[in-house]
Amino acid sequence: MEKSGPRRRVLIVDDQEPMRLLLAHLIQQDLDAEVTLAGTCEAALRLVRESAFDVILLDLMMPGIGGIEVLKHIRTDSANQATPVVIVSVLVNAPVEGERMSARRAKELGANAVVSKPVDRGDLIAAVKAQLGA
Repeated sequence: MEKSGPRRRVLIVDDQEPMRLLLAHLIQQDLDAEVTLAGTCEAALRLVRESAFDVILLDLMMPGIGGIEVLKHIRTDSANQATPVVIVSVLVNAPVEGERMSARRAKELGANAVVSKPVDRGDLIAAVKAQLGA
């Protein structure tokens, strides 16, 4: 298969290593992208300040300041203010109303798309492709 143009750069932010690795595998396999992994909010903040990405996959439920604060920092104080952010979170389907994050609310906070956990490969790839304009 012939490749066109430079590889896309994708940042995956999730505190659970198995999820980071799964998402990286899916993205690399289906989109032939260069993937960078961040397992903490602090690592994610450092990376978004230092490097530009084509899309960011972000978990919300993370120790430390949490994914929502990371999203706010991305939108206000980083080299990735305009970078599409895809929320990948169990909060989208949380059983308790107070813990649930609606797709509408995530978009109000600055997300471009939302994919619920457990991740459906087709939904994930479609969301990322839509943000990349692929």
